[in-house]
Order: sequence, then structure tokens, then C-alpha cells
Amino acid sequence: MNPTRGDKGVTRVGNREFAWGARTYVMAILNVTPDSFSGDGVGQNMDVAIRKAVQFQRDGADILDIGGESSRPRNAYPDATEVPAQEEIERVVPVIEAVAARVDIPISVDTRKSEVAQAAIQAGASLVNDVWGFKRDPRMASVVARAGVPAVLMHNQDGTDYDDLVPDVIAGLRQSLEIATSAGVLPYNIILDPGIGFGKTAEHSLEIQRRLHEFGVLGRPILMGTSRKSTIGLVLDLPVDQRLEGTAATVALSIAGGADIVRVHDVKEMVRVVRMSDAIVRGWSRHGA
Repeated sequence: MNPTRGDKGVTRVGNREFAWGARTYVMAILNVTPDSFSGDGVGQNMDVAIRKAVQFQRDGADILDIGGESSRPRNAYPDATEVPAQEEIERVVPVIEAVAARVDIPISVDTRKSEVAQAAIQAGASLVNDVWGFKRDPRMASVVARAGVPAVLMHNQDGTDYDDLVPDVIAGLRQSLEIATSAGVLPYNIILDPGIGFGKTAEHSLEIQRRLHEFGVLGRPILMGTSRKSTIGLVLDLPVDQRLEGTAATVALSIAGGADIVRVHDVKEMVRVVRMSDAIVRGWSRHGA
């Protein structure tokens, strides 16, 4: 086993247990937005959202991440608009309720607003994915703690200045960890995300990918969200709808670097990449032993 993986225990998300180190888990992205950077937002089309969710489960997703506001960085996408909390609630809550009635895998809500998180949890979400790592909304940590659900805390910052990239990102994630545990979030309910593309240049994102094993020092599961991102587009000079192979490379190398979850758009293809990568990194037997 990769020595950076360590013993991160088990986290219960909804009705499923995630045994960290046993395999890599796949988080499927379901954007109920009109302005997703990846062009896959379903807007308010409930039928399409439900069909995609059911298909993602069939394709092998372990969790669905539903978001009602584009999280694309404002510095990279000047046309990205902030969605009021009530509008975001009106986008995600009906979809969460409908999807929860049709799939068995747990649902995550991708939001940085405590009001949205609280409404989503009441609607059936069992994990909160906060792209600001509890640092933007002072109420988020307490909402998550009271609900007793796990959370993904992502590193993010305004601007792209660092004294020493990887140690600075690790320090930022430690701060998010401290905010969470001080509010009463149990350590085994915390998942960390280095934040590829958020407050980072393409060069920064590539360096984090290259040095991902260093994040094992945090002792918590690591989520990597590289799918279709601008770093891939810059390296390969390809538009967002032609980044499948680049995403596959980043997913495979994330697993080799110690990632425990990968967050993806192209679920069927990336599940295959994950299974093949796991066979190499974690071991495999034709008899399942």
C-alpha cells in the first residue's frame, strides 16, 4: 500500500461507509446551473437532472455532488455571477429531493453558503462540499457540526501569491481543519481538497498534482477535482469539451499520488480509469483475493 495513505478510518456518508484506503471513490458532478464552466449545467430541467443522476449511479458513481452556483473562479471567469442564497436554494432543493427518491448513493451539496447547506441537508443531502473550506461563511462550520454530516473542505484564496506553494496550501487546509473541529465537526467527518485551479495558476495546479503525496501529512482523505479544468485546456490547448484524455491522466496520477476521491464529469469513463489505476496502485487479483 502507498505509505502516504495512512489509516484514515471510515466516514459514513448517508447510508454508505467510505473505507479510506480500500479503493478510490468517484464523486459525480451534477450542476443545476445555467453557467457551468464545463458546459454541463442542466439549469432547471428536472427530468434531465434526474436522468443524469440515475445514469451516474449506473455508471458506478459513489456519490452525487449537486451544485446550484457556478464555482468557477471570478478572476478567471469575469462573467461568473454570484447567486443569492434563496435562488440557490430554489435551484438545488427540488433536485436533491427528486434525486434522493431515485438513487441509492449519497448526495453532496456543492455550496459555500450556510443557508443553502442547511436547506440541502434537510432535503436529503448528506455531505457539504465547501469550496472555501469554512472560511467565507462563519456559520457554515456550525451548521455542518449540528447536522453531524461530513464535509469537503477545499483550499481557496483570493489571488495566486504564495511564499511556498505546497506548504502554504497545507497550512491553509490545517486552518480549515481547525475551524471545523473547533465548531464540533468530528475529525473523521472531514475530507480535504487542495483546490486545483482555485487561487492557483496552471503551474501551481500542476505542481500540487506532482507533489500530492505531501498532503498525506494532514491525515485525512484527499479529494481531487481536476475534471475538464482550465489547466488541462492550457496544457493541451483544447476546449472544455475535448479534455477527456487530459482528465483521465490527472485522475490516474491523483490516485498514484494518494487521492481517496476524484470528482468528475465523465463518470463512466473515469470509473474505468479509477478501477485500472486502483489495480496498479492498491493491488488486484483475478479471484478478488
